[in-house]
Amino acid sequence: MTENTPVIEIRDLHKSYGALEVLKGVDIAAPAGHVVSLIGSSGSGKSTLLRCANLLEDSQQGDVLFCGEPVKWKGHGLGRHPGDRAQMIRIRTNLSMVFQQFNLWAHMTILENVMEAPVTVLKRDRADVEKAARGYLDKVGIGDKCDVYPAMLSGGQQQRAAIARALCMEPKALLFDEPTSALDPELEQEVIKVIKDLAAEGRTMIIVTHDMRLAADVSDHVVFLHMGKIEEEGPPEAVFGNPQTERLQGFLSAGNAA
Repeated sequence: MTENTPVIEIRDLHKSYGALEVLKGVDIAAPAGHVVSLIGSSGSGKSTLLRCANLLEDSQQGDVLFCGEPVKWKGHGLGRHPGDRAQMIRIRTNLSMVFQQFNLWAHMTILENVMEAPVTVLKRDRADVEKAARGYLDKVGIGDKCDVYPAMLSGGQQQRAAIARALCMEPKALLFDEPTSALDPELEQEVIKVIKDLAAEGRTMIIVTHDMRLAADVSDHVVFLHMGKIEEEGPPEAVFGNPQTERLQGFLSAGNAA
């Protein structure tokens, strides 16, 4: 991997569910230290694209590269899937995903939730992981919640715990799938602050979001998807300040403007 090699690169990606083509030839790249935001209406393919990048969904055509390394595929069309299980696991563990619903284990404390994957999947030393986990929980502002269970936290606190869990994997990139859409506006701001702090640190991130202000504030590059294709893309000041296409102009004027 050279200095200019993107952490994640997607080339001509096509994704279908049966006869329904959701992604129709999409290209994106997330260079190291850059934040890429995916915006667009519901059903435009944003979350599907993110899941294909993380190999949680199988695509039917195109390339997915991680740090310049192409995913090895087996089969064709709707039967295509990753052909090297070890490679797939390695890529997934280096691309930590934060979901809309927090997906915390209800029977584990917050600290145990954050420690689980590094200990069981990566086989890291438990004492080292606990030290790191406590540090990440401090970073997201809930270091005092280590010993409580998810049900005892607000939605904003649970999402911050999910971000700490993602960080504890020490990933090459963070993938956020609508991280604030399940939260009340007041709690949403807690999570947005954490994401802005991570962007300021130079973390590589791809963010699917309905929050245009967040996309404008943290992104190096914004991609507007419409019906499975990239309709427009560019730096946030261009996408939000001078949209070129009628579809993006309509999307932003329909209450989505930053």
